[in-house]
Amino acid sequence: MTNFIPIFPLSLVVYPGEALNLHIFEPRYKQLIAECYREKKPFGIPAVVNDKMQEFGTLVEITELTAVHDNGEMDIKTRGDRVFRILEVIKEVPDKLYCGAIVNYPRNFHSIKPDVVEKLVTAIRELHKLLQVSKDFKKSDEELTSYDLAHHVGLSIEEEYELLPLMEERQRMEYLRRHLAKGLPALAEMEALKERIKMNGHFKNLSGFHL
Repeated sequence: MTNFIPIFPLSLVVYPGEALNLHIFEPRYKQLIAECYREKKPFGIPAVVNDKMQEFGTLVEITELTAVHDNGEMDIKTRGDRVFRILEVIKEVPDKLYCGAIVNYPRNFHSIKPDVVEKLVTAIRELHKLLQVSKDFKKSDEELTSYDLAHHVGLSIEEEYELLPLMEERQRMEYLRRHLAKGLPALAEMEALKERIKMNGHFKNLSGFHL
């Protein structure tokens, strides 16, 4: 499927299923959001990485117009729908302040073995424990997807974007697993180092070494 969508490029990566709250203040995007809300149409958020709009983004739907301020600025709630790929950017849309794009929607495969998810979630909880972070994913472990987990493993925006064009859940889970495999041992060693530093100068209750 190929179609035209209005686009709202942002310096972040949005994933399908993700809830995202936005404050809208620029005139062109106030027009875009007002039209999409009125006509119940989605819009696209292409990722902007290193000051460059990327090829992939996520189609989002407005779930709630939370507030309209006196100056016309808006607060909205959105939810990610599906990943798109930009085929052509339309910089000038007749009678519109905003830009658009011709896009298609790569087929996305979501099946994954439950044990793969279980191992990844366990590793993420270990990461959060080391970081002393508490996270409620608001889903059972069996329902969690790579998109639910990707923002919570310490990826840079460049890495978050690298995940977006991966169209198989198996690939996405493997990407996250490799990231954790690199980071967890270093973080665990850092925690051990912190504990060793804390012990410096304390009275130590240690057994002697028998020769």
